[in-house]
Amino acid sequence: MIMASGVPVLAEGHWVGIPIAVAGAVMLSLGTWFQSRGVVAAVAGSGSLNGQHLGVLIRRPVWAAGTAMLGVAIMLQLAALRFSPLMVVQPIGAVALVVTEVIHLAVSGRRPGARRVVAVVLCVGGIAAFVVIAALWVVDVPITDEYLRTVLLLLALVLVAVAAAFRWARQHLNAIAYTVGAGVLYGFVATLAKTVLGRVVQGQFGWLSLTALAGLLLATAVGAWLVQHAHTAGRPELVVAGLTVVDPLIAVTLAITVLGEAATAPPAAFMGFLLTGALAVTGVMALTTAGTASPTPEQGPLSGPLPPGR
Repeated sequence: MIMASGVPVLAEGHWVGIPIAVAGAVMLSLGTWFQSRGVVAAVAGSGSLNGQHLGVLIRRPVWAAGTAMLGVAIMLQLAALRFSPLMVVQPIGAVALVVTEVIHLAVSGRRPGARRVVAVVLCVGGIAAFVVIAALWVVDVPITDEYLRTVLLLLALVLVAVAAAFRWARQHLNAIAYTVGAGVLYGFVATLAKTVLGRVVQGQFGWLSLTALAGLLLATAVGAWLVQHAHTAGRPELVVAGLTVVDPLIAVTLAITVLGEAATAPPAAFMGFLLTGALAVTGVMALTTAGTASPTPEQGPLSGPLPPGR
């Protein structure tokens, strides 16, 4: 059911996407952990990731399993976006950080301290409240050519900036820089996925939609490449944390400023977005500064030594 701008589109299905997005966040967390284990082992001794490591990574079952899990996470996110607005789905990705924290505690055998418990409560509570407010007030809107052109232009500028940074400042880039870059691109991936799905539902899938699909695939590839570099320089908790903060921030910003998903929301809803978003970000930052051990080539991030060929 497609209606005029500002009127709910498929509004009755808003809540359907929420559990699907949660499942996608779980797969995102698991996939990132497995990929990190494979990357750390593959680059052992070299200190950096290059094209020669690609063949090594592909032959490692642990990395391949992580990649498959991330593929499932993407499919689940696309399914969630089919039913719910971008502002409802994308913040749920922060659940991945909580799952990562649970994995770390289970593997290390440690009991969570009070600071970690408070951080998890802030993160989960902030996300839940944000999603509830968004589900009540945010609407799907028809995707116009203007929306597509604007998002594609912004993506082109981001890709140029990423290429320039890697070309002239690569030696100064660290795990945070790579993760932020990937998070920005993944925010565009989610936005483009929502626009392409919207055009399909509207029966308006033309050359501009194909261009958006190509941009989506390019942003996904470059973002994944940046994530692999981030794994070589930082622990998986840092990578997941960065993605779960930057990705939703970019996607929600685009949803508000370009797509107009919150055009009918009252001022009180925007205050709610700011407050609940701040709570979630505070929880995320508290978790990432709690001090977790980094995986080594001999001790993968999940558990135990890495078997030969893994």
